[in-house]
Amino acid sequence: MDVSGGTGGLADDRALLGRTSTAERVADILRTRIAEGYFPPGVRLSEESIGGALGVSRNTLREAFRLLTHERLLVHELNRGVFVRVLAVGDVDDIYRTRRLVECAVVRGLGQPPYALDGLVAAVEEGEGAARAEDWRGVSTANIHFHRELVALAGSARTDELMRGVLAELRLAFHVVDDPRALHEPYLLRNREILDALRAGERASAERLLARYLEDSRTRVAAAYAQAVDDPTGP
Repeated sequence: MDVSGGTGGLADDRALLGRTSTAERVADILRTRIAEGYFPPGVRLSEESIGGALGVSRNTLREAFRLLTHERLLVHELNRGVFVRVLAVGDVDDIYRTRRLVECAVVRGLGQPPYALDGLVAAVEEGEGAARAEDWRGVSTANIHFHRELVALAGSARTDELMRGVLAELRLAFHVVDDPRALHEPYLLRNREILDALRAGERASAERLLARYLEDSRTRVAAAYAQAVDDPTGP
């Protein structure tokens, strides 16, 4: 299928490119849009619509597509175009293995408190506000933001870049689950528990909470995803 208009609201991001537009910066915008749920799995990305919305050349856009294909977010189908990737069930387990290795290591290596937690606080409050509004897609986005901010505590541009791609892939799994409230609501409290442990300077406790969180989430998401993709009546 095609996204309506083919842009996912990208015209609003055009100003971010400025005069020194590069394929990497275009890829970063598209990666963020995937992570925030604007481009669901299986959607064809229109070169004409996206290039026009961002004001970039076709060659620049194709290079951005190539970068995101390398990151396993897009696939190119001969004579059909470029599509947002549909994950295999095994991809979900692999994503969570990577998350546990990286996220737990970040918390373990934080050093002495206090920690710079403003980003985590904002993400927790964003999720709780979305839940009050019963905006479960918004809760999902806030959860992505929470884990992105958690990894950002490491102060490593390379780690941030790695996890932006991993978390964008994870969002592709969330799209096909037919009960987002059941999937995401239990983790609102657990996000706050991790935040509270870090506020108290209890790094080891925060790591234990995070490890259990990720294992429970892996089990739930993998089961829900497997059921969704195997159900011919599902999304």
